[in-house]
Amino acid sequence: MPPSSPFLSDVPAAEALAAWQAVCGAAGCPALTEAETVPVQHGVGRVTAEPVWARRSSPAFDSAAMDGIAVRAADTVAATETFPVLLAPESFVVVDTGDPLPEGYDAVVMREHVHRTADGSAELRAAVPPYQHVRSIGEDISATELLLPTGHRLRAVDVAAAAAAGVTELTVRRKPVVVVVPTGDEIRPIGSELGPGDILDTNSLMLAEQAKESGWEARTTPVVPDDPDRIIAALREAAAEADLVVLVAGSSAGRDDYTARVVEAAGTLAVHGVAVKPGHPVVLGAVEGGTPVLGAPGYPVSAALTFEIFAAPMLARLEGAAPRERPFVSARLARKLASTLGSDDWVRVRLGQVGGEIVATPLPRGAGVLTSLVRADGLLVVPAGVEGHHAGEQVRVNLLRGAEEIGRTIVAIGSHDLVLDIAASRLRQADPRITLASSNVGSLGGLVAIRDGLCHLAGSHLLDPETGEYTLPYLDRLLGDGPKVAVIRLVHRDQGLIVPPGNPLGLSGIADLARPGLRYVNRQRGAGTRVLLDQELARLGLDPSGVTGYGREEHTHLAVAAAVAGDRVDTGLGIRAAARAFGLDFVPVAQEPYDLVLRADAVDDPLLAPLWDLLADPGFRAEVEALGGYSCAETGLRIR
Repeated sequence: MPPSSPFLSDVPAAEALAAWQAVCGAAGCPALTEAETVPVQHGVGRVTAEPVWARRSSPAFDSAAMDGIAVRAADTVAATETFPVLLAPESFVVVDTGDPLPEGYDAVVMREHVHRTADGSAELRAAVPPYQHVRSIGEDISATELLLPTGHRLRAVDVAAAAAAGVTELTVRRKPVVVVVPTGDEIRPIGSELGPGDILDTNSLMLAEQAKESGWEARTTPVVPDDPDRIIAALREAAAEADLVVLVAGSSAGRDDYTARVVEAAGTLAVHGVAVKPGHPVVLGAVEGGTPVLGAPGYPVSAALTFEIFAAPMLARLEGAAPRERPFVSARLARKLASTLGSDDWVRVRLGQVGGEIVATPLPRGAGVLTSLVRADGLLVVPAGVEGHHAGEQVRVNLLRGAEEIGRTIVAIGSHDLVLDIAASRLRQADPRITLASSNVGSLGGLVAIRDGLCHLAGSHLLDPETGEYTLPYLDRLLGDGPKVAVIRLVHRDQGLIVPPGNPLGLSGIADLARPGLRYVNRQRGAGTRVLLDQELARLGLDPSGVTGYGREEHTHLAVAAAVAGDRVDTGLGIRAAARAFGLDFVPVAQEPYDLVLRADAVDDPLLAPLWDLLADPGFRAEVEALGGYSCAETGLRIR
């Protein structure tokens, strides 16, 4: 039974979709959109509403398949290299490709196999069988045969074949119409000046374009404030012209989350809450009259994925077509992936081919991290009954991009650095086929990935407290008798305390982190920046437990800088370039090398050649040093 309260449930996705379809049908939603007739040249992307039958054969006559001469095959039977046959001019006809085969002739000899004599005769040095290089009537299409079935989504080749078969019009399903209704007092149209707490209406843009990208029609209404009566009115108005209404935001159980109650008041609530992450608080129902309603969560990743999981199959069903299924690949997981039991976990991943195998690297999983979808090459679904996967485990990934792009992706795993982002942009600018995909798991995690064959490059700046060297001592410990590696210097960079403009607390170094009440943000375990911090604390005789915020972690230098800029913390250890990016000040602590580690036998891999060329480019080096806090004096130097 559909829930009658606004509180969330955990309905499995398949059950939720079935319940939604059942409620829509009971409320009067038509099983299919109406049929309409369109010219054959406008048919691509549409779904056939009735079978397409061939009205004529193609070709409609026996025709020459090559430029040459039409002959009677029987006249060539005796022809050989040593005893050629000479055909008088009246015994053959010159034809071009596509010409009707002259009456009485049954084969074509290619022009390059014909030797002409001075008197115009044709000398043939090989016999030809009947119907050689002849397209027989109906060879491609025979009149009255079934060309395309009902429920077929038309492609370019389909409409071309239909036209060749004499079809000038196609009967197809009307495109479903999607109306997106954004809600929320804090939501502002794109292009607005934002005040504190305001949010741009990017979700409506994204959802409408998702619909259009799949071939459906879509439009967006003005933003509706958090007023249940006004949302109900907007929903009913949208439903009058739509085949599916998407209400954006308000689907959870917060104070101003009205979507579930609005759908129940305007029609029937089928489901509120599904066992899917992200996207758990989705609302599914129908307005009186049967128009389906999807209440999409406000977080952008949740909104995008719930449209794909629920709206896309519903709209395909209205067209009478099978839901579109993404192609998939099997990949090795680059690092451990934990997942909570009870919900299907949709994880965004980057893909690359390393050592002949496809590797999947998970991206940030927050429901608000829209860039995780921007950068994703695929979606990995961890089923509700699985707690996750171990590094190196084989997983199935649904592709968001073409498989051919994967083989041209340089996979970098390890420490975060802005230089890798510049390199990625420069490489793509020089060759649109090349992608440099970085995943930030810390220096130690990157070296482990190199050891296990899960990436091409590992960014590292691990300080060894015993020797004072960076990275090299860890290679011997981690790899032992494993694969031989090379180390390429990327940059030297300044590490220090990122502080608000003007350094209001007057911080001068690591010793100040022990001040009572000072709020610090750390990097994750295994990050080279954290190793540097621990080394400095030990050198000063300070206990990490005395640093307020030592256990609070961020995974990138930019995230540390953002925390300082947002006044969530007073300081964090990071690179000067991250401080400059947010207009913050910087207290130097150390200058360190940042290196790229890779398997020695991969140095000459053609995939990496553009990267080595880039490191030698003076323009690239100048752009890096312009960020501040970088030296490229040794960029590209092989250290090991």
